[in-house]
Amino acid sequence: MATLLSSALEETKTTGVPGVLGAMEGALEHKGTLLIVDDEEGPRLSLRLVFKDEYNLLMAASGAEAIELAGRNKVDVALLDIRMAGMSGIDLLERLKFVDSRMQVVMMTAFETTDTMRQALRLRACDYLNKPFDVATMRAAVSGAMQRRALEGEADNTAGQFQHLAAELQNQKIEELRAKTRSDVFASILHDFNGPLTVISGFAQSLLQRIANADRLEGADVEFIRERLKTITRQVTNCVEIQKRYIMLLQKGKEGVVPRVSLSQVFVDLNHLLRVHPSRHENEFSIRPPAEDVHVRMNGTDVIQMLLNLAVNAFQCSSLPHSVSIGGEALPQVLDLNAFKDGPHDRFLNMENFENHGPLIRLTVQDTGPGIPQEVLPKIFEPYFTTKAPRQGTGLGLNIVLRLLKEANGALHVHSVPGEGTRFDIYLNGAPLTA
Repeated sequence: MATLLSSALEETKTTGVPGVLGAMEGALEHKGTLLIVDDEEGPRLSLRLVFKDEYNLLMAASGAEAIELAGRNKVDVALLDIRMAGMSGIDLLERLKFVDSRMQVVMMTAFETTDTMRQALRLRACDYLNKPFDVATMRAAVSGAMQRRALEGEADNTAGQFQHLAAELQNQKIEELRAKTRSDVFASILHDFNGPLTVISGFAQSLLQRIANADRLEGADVEFIRERLKTITRQVTNCVEIQKRYIMLLQKGKEGVVPRVSLSQVFVDLNHLLRVHPSRHENEFSIRPPAEDVHVRMNGTDVIQMLLNLAVNAFQCSSLPHSVSIGGEALPQVLDLNAFKDGPHDRFLNMENFENHGPLIRLTVQDTGPGIPQEVLPKIFEPYFTTKAPRQGTGLGLNIVLRLLKEANGALHVHSVPGEGTRFDIYLNGAPLTA
């Protein structure tokens, strides 16, 4: 540090740079901003020499000056000396966190004590360096703090953008999409996008929380971030598939091959989606794929959307923890439709259009929640009908299930007993694996 101090003082004599610099308002945007605070001129100049080519620098000789600079500039990282005349580094750390809670702070001291370390960590300092320190250690500490600030900012921006988008979609679903023509189609589009967007938003928030609570980004943190980004990417792909589905719907009349999908693959994708879905909360969840793979004569995104809507509805049926299970199986024979009768606890839908011929597939979503009251059961598939609080549900989820089911010429049986839970059975046409 003595050599760096000598070089810094020589630079001051030849260039006329003062010992305390004001805000560098015209700095390049791609550089991070580093605030250096030390009441001794030598260390300030030494640190300036180390970082002058890497970051936009703000220099302060006191706590009061540092607070003023932080109020007028966006500071990414602050480098603070703990022992200073007037306001101490610990006091300044607390004040700077009030100015910007996401500012990363690295503490420097020549008089380390357990108490000062404890105070610095309590106030969320991201690193703690003892004087004298070498240049490599100082560069690594500041670089790590800059990276953490950048990651936190990106996660925060992503979460904010997706939350804003989800809020806009929700408002449009409730307020705008009751239009006369094609309202059901448009409302369905927004509802279907809301699922993956909710997952994306939740994962962006979890990334932000993980970064905000970590003192350093270790290997486990990197793996955590990597896995969450994989899930976000998968949900973006799901959004693209939903878009393709509605484009095909709007291009009706074009004949094509009847779609079909592997039920085993549907269950793999659905399991990954529901395991991390925010609606799951503390509820138990199990999924039972078919013993042998079968194909369903239906678009894969539509199958997932139906099961997702039913599962989320099951998760949200009660605020108390309960269990939700999903299963699938091939049926050995066609249904005896005489066995299905509407009653106080049962509803059978789309019997008139149901293609009751083999092979048939049964998909089941069951919960141990409070069940559906008898007077409510006949209404649950009506558009915009919901028993949830305002702005907590659109009343579109079950209506979309029924619409997709009718398009596939399938049938649905719901059985629900108050106090015992609810079971939805979807019946669809299968397809030979080699067809």
